[in-house]
Amino acid sequence: MTYADYMAAAADTEVVVEAYVQGVAYSAEYGNASLYLADADGAYYVYRMTVTEEQAADLVVGTKLKVTGVKGEWSGEVEITDATFEIEEGYYVAEAKDITELLAAEELVDDMNKAVVAKGLTVAAKGQDEEGNDLAFFYSHDNSGEDGADLYFDVVLGENTYTLTVETDECAADSDVYAAVKALKVGDVIDVEGFLYWYEGAQIHVNAVAAAKADDEVATEEATEEVTEEATEEVTEEATEEATEETTEAAE
Repeated sequence: MTYADYMAAAADTEVVVEAYVQGVAYSAEYGNASLYLADADGAYYVYRMTVTEEQAADLVVGTKLKVTGVKGEWSGEVEITDATFEIEEGYYVAEAKDITELLAAEELVDDMNKAVVAKGLTVAAKGQDEEGNDLAFFYSHDNSGEDGADLYFDVVLGENTYTLTVETDECAADSDVYAAVKALKVGDVIDVEGFLYWYEGAQIHVNAVAAAKADDEVATEEATEEVTEEATEEVTEEATEEATEETTEAAE
């Protein structure tokens, strides 16, 4: 199926897609893996596909898969369940899409399951502790968990508040991103990367967090990239000219 065919397919019907691994959440305990896949046209989420530990080791980012399963939907998340897979020849990693300006837009749903970036988000209080102090994150959605549980935190952009999460089956409790979210303070301004999951609305599953860059830092980076590209082009042109001259001389 093309991505358009997949999206047009009715719920609870068989679907077959060919796409590339972008993210893996493997559970040795349950013997399954949830996958974020993408091709040039869109992205897919495969929910808890049965895999062995040996098979999971082959599901590296960029790997092409043929996945057969059933199209489903859960609280807005369009997914493939009861899936099986075959590894095929090919490699592709999608560039993360900047969705900062789309967070409040209806068309954001079209980017479901893609690798995304959102910038300039302000950390809001998720709630308060027993003494009334603001908490920057919860362990589990209702703060009923403890260290090692999924992390939930709120961010504000404009007039809207969004809930983001670090899923421990995607980013372990000893990962850098888990530690980074635990270190957040209310009022911090951050940039995040992750996958655009959907739970009754947009919910980024975060895999990277960093302090937001100031405009002058961004401008400096862009200028540096432009200079580097120009220098690379000049070197390539010079090398091509030299090679042509040498070839001509050898022919003469």
